[in-house]
Amino acid sequence: MKRKWMAYPYVLWMIVFTVIPLALVLYYSVIVVDSTGIHFTLKYIKRVFEPIYLSVFWRSLRLAVTSTIICLILGYPMAMILAGKNLSKKSTMVVLFIIPMWMNFLARTYAWMTLLENNGIVASLFKFFGLNAPTLLYTEKAVILGMVYNFLPFMVLPIYSILVKTDKAVLEAAEDLGAPPFTVFRRIIFPLSLPGVLSGVIMVFMPALTTFVISKLLGGGQFTLIGNLIQEQFLTTRNWGFGSALSVVLMLIMVFTMSINMKYEQENEGGGLW
Repeated sequence: MKRKWMAYPYVLWMIVFTVIPLALVLYYSVIVVDSTGIHFTLKYIKRVFEPIYLSVFWRSLRLAVTSTIICLILGYPMAMILAGKNLSKKSTMVVLFIIPMWMNFLARTYAWMTLLENNGIVASLFKFFGLNAPTLLYTEKAVILGMVYNFLPFMVLPIYSILVKTDKAVLEAAEDLGAPPFTVFRRIIFPLSLPGVLSGVIMVFMPALTTFVISKLLGGGQFTLIGNLIQEQFLTTRNWGFGSALSVVLMLIMVFTMSINMKYEQENEGGGLW
């Protein structure tokens, strides 16, 4: 407590780069400026709930949930494999898994454009086997693929960090008592890993919901997600009020998601999961 002054730079950073920008976004979402001055308004908030924009929110939620589920299905077994290796192989596999994240996010997405284009590697493989290559680029499937590829490590690492700390004596005791492997997983491994699962779900769902680069490049502008809509309002149409209103509603969705996770962690504090 005597060294709490060391936190002052961080507090200042939070105020300047987090609190003030959020306050400005909230301000622009409820303020309109006309020839008579500055007035309070809810027209931007009301506009967000028009059917055309609700459909954008629904599409964004659907793709984010889909990519999150796929990341969980793929990431959980990968985390178990990493946690089950011996120390030397474990370190090597974790590094190999993280290496793609060192590459620029935009470059990774452009790489998938090269792979999925009509004359790309994937289409060439289909032609090599005498099959008609389906349309891969500029589709929802391509966007989901880009989300899963870019955000999968955010699912694996939190789950891995929990599984690697699991007391192996507990698992051995369950096996000694005659529990089959699936029962050990269902009653011990998965419940103990739920904090990591929830963290991974949030860490994948949040960027998947707000992304605009992946949908713009791999989707080719064929459909709009909430991230693209917000970007358009600020950079193209210059309608900062409506863009701020969209951002506020999106932040409320994220706060609601975070509150569920925090509530779960408080209820299960101390390790009592089931």
